Amino acid sequence: MPEAIPPGFESLATSRAFYTQESMLAVETRKRKLFIGLPRETSLQENRICLTPEAVKHLVNEGHEVVIESGAGEPSKYSDHDYSEAGATIAYSAKEVYEADIILKVAPPTQEEIEYLKSNQTLISALQFGSLTSEYITSILRKKVNAISFELIKDPSGAKPVVRAMSEIAGSTVMLVAAEYLARSNEGKGVILGGITGVPPSQVVILGAGTVAEYAARAATGLGAEVKVFDNHLYKLRRLKQNLGTTLYTSTLDTFVLNQQIRRADVVIGALNAEEGRIPFMVPESVVASMAPGSVIIDVSIDQGGCFETSEMTSHSKPVFRKYDVVHYCVPNIASRVPRTATNALSNIFTPILQEISQHGGINEVLFTNEHFRSGVYVYKGSLTNAAIAKKFNMRYKELGLMIAVRN
Repeated sequence: MPEAIPPGFESLATSRAFYTQESMLAVETRKRKLFIGLPRETSLQENRICLTPEAVKHLVNEGHEVVIESGAGEPSKYSDHDYSEAGATIAYSAKEVYEADIILKVAPPTQEEIEYLKSNQTLISALQFGSLTSEYITSILRKKVNAISFELIKDPSGAKPVVRAMSEIAGSTVMLVAAEYLARSNEGKGVILGGITGVPPSQVVILGAGTVAEYAARAATGLGAEVKVFDNHLYKLRRLKQNLGTTLYTSTLDTFVLNQQIRRADVVIGALNAEEGRIPFMVPESVVASMAPGSVIIDVSIDQGGCFETSEMTSHSKPVFRKYDVVHYCVPNIASRVPRTATNALSNIFTPILQEISQHGGINEVLFTNEHFRSGVYVYKGSLTNAAIAKKFNMRYKELGLMIAVRN
């Protein structure tokens, strides 16, 4: 017979005291507190800012520090009080803001602002390839910072979220601009963008089949306009038709057909992307001269050189000029026309990015871990890491992946 359990030991034997227990090991946290600076934009008519007060509050509540230059949010209708209430520190000079470890701004820093940068700082801003100079790159290299470009940043799916968001805004906005300048009040043709019963619809021609074209075509067809899209990439044209879910006139950039359609158009949108540093097609001056008086050209690609031979860069204060009595709208930062919307879009993108940098323990760690982050880096610790920029200015560059691997 089994030996009886002595009195008093029964409860001990049936308890969990002798069972194998899970080892409770201390988990090392790599989360790092960030010090983020938001300087006021000094570039001509740049009205956007990268973080809303709501985003700042979220980051501050997570333990991060945010300093913002006084007046930085005003063009987007956010006051210093809004940011102060969210937990940000209000600075009254740019130099104070540039003491932060991460500088988050929209336009590239000016030469004066570059002087405020310090070694090992991280700069996240637009690069603006169309106006990029070797002097700018040299100045950034000299400061030995980590520089990340809006236009190059990718998400885990391989898409470029900032480019996509700003393109959506630009595409939606250009048709509002076109409608404004077609009106008789602006000495346009005096026609409605779209159409009404019994009256032929207005004619819209779009060069390019990317995101700008998609949203411009969506807005124009929604108003009832007849839209024709031209692009040499058939897969883009096919994708555009699928995304819109409607019958759409599409064609490759056949010179004869395109020029014929431009001459008849009420509105022509230039939204081609630069390939190998240049726009793949440019509408000659003679074709623009043959357009009807009061027609409207909107060159969204002006910051990359433009799609029309007659294009000249304009600004929000003086957005149009006339040539051959054709209205030309060639503002490079169209999204700044609606800065509140653009700021919210940027904030939705950069808040998770900043959180991810924190969770990985800093910029070096996140670059080592996440390949999609690396795509945005063009300068790392004072070395040029972007092959396209190196080729453009005949500079030497280093492979970022190898640099990170060596440092880690």
